[in-house]
Amino acid sequence: MKIAVLSDLHFGYAYNSELENDCFDNAEEAMEKALDSDLIILAGDIFDIRAPKTQTWGNALRILSKPVMKDNPGIKLVQADKQMKEISKRILNHIPVVAITGNHERLAKGEINTVESLENAGLAIQLHLNTIVFEKDGKKVAIHGMSSVPERYAKDVLDKWNPQPLPDCVNILLMHQSIDPYIYSPIEPPTISLSNLPKGFDVIVNGHLHGHNMEKIDGTMLVMPGSTVITQLEKNEAQVGKAITKITIEDKVSCEFIPLETNRKFYYEELLIGKGVTVTEQLERKINQVLFSADHKKRPLIRLKVTGNEINVLDQDLREMERKYSDKAILIFAKQFETQELSEKMELLRNMREQKMSVEDLGLSLLKKNMEEMGGDNEFDYETTFSLLSNGQVDSAFNILLGQQTTLNQIKARL
Repeated sequence: MKIAVLSDLHFGYAYNSELENDCFDNAEEAMEKALDSDLIILAGDIFDIRAPKTQTWGNALRILSKPVMKDNPGIKLVQADKQMKEISKRILNHIPVVAITGNHERLAKGEINTVESLENAGLAIQLHLNTIVFEKDGKKVAIHGMSSVPERYAKDVLDKWNPQPLPDCVNILLMHQSIDPYIYSPIEPPTISLSNLPKGFDVIVNGHLHGHNMEKIDGTMLVMPGSTVITQLEKNEAQVGKAITKITIEDKVSCEFIPLETNRKFYYEELLIGKGVTVTEQLERKINQVLFSADHKKRPLIRLKVTGNEINVLDQDLREMERKYSDKAILIFAKQFETQELSEKMELLRNMREQKMSVEDLGLSLLKKNMEEMGGDNEFDYETTFSLLSNGQVDSAFNILLGQQTTLNQIKARL
């Protein structure tokens, strides 16, 4: 039995830009490579936004309908703990597609999201806290699917569901969540980690991570298929190419990544520019190195992160460079230039952070530092002035700074 896994297609990404067709081009190649499989899994974030535009839907349906045009390869549904829709049963006449909802597709409870819409159209079977079992040539595979939930609830939802591997089956757990340490966000930190993943599964497939990766954990194969399109423009996306995942079930379970061949190449380059160096010459040299490093079927996407001390690059110069190379590459510039003054301020902030200062102490320290740089009076009452600013009494604080406030004791009494 062969199972193809596609994840994070992000249909609709970069809409109305030079990159808007990349998600469709890559997904089409991915789907074509999946059509020799007995079963196809979509591991979330099929769409990039919750309410895709009509044009996005049109292109997505063209690609997602491809399995419907193939005859069933001999696989059959033998068990499901969800009420199958009548139209879903018709999927079984073709290559079955099983899908979960990703975080980009989540909607409020009671609303129909894009993956449910695909199920209503007979293009996929959606799983959320459900298990479905397929069989071919005497081999059974049980797919246990949990669609994406907010990270703060993920561990509780998973524990409450408590999926259990079924006997006499190859058991695949399908999720779309952050897993510490692979994906961590301070905005929405994960509650699921490697140590508290469910035990006993042959394979755990997790979408959400955009770089593909695989490792063995306590006898379980943890597979992250990665995205089929570049969206984050970070260094790790330049280091790992795009691919689909093939799981083969024979005497044992094996997994491999099949690279996409026609996707746009992405390069992440960092340049440290010193004082007195001609920046534009440095940039052009780096761009030309990338362009001549390989043959590119599509104009490559190059992100150039330029850092340096006391240098200046005009946005007009960068725009001119974009125009110059517009027929050869898509350039994205990220500037991070530091003056000596800014470097000193960053060092001050780092020291304060290491001292674990409170927000109030941090603000007071910055006020003192700035006033000292301005040649402030050593007897200046920083704490009272900071209290005034904290309480929104900006006019009173401004009068003190100008030396026009003569009733400071009365102000102290009110504070």
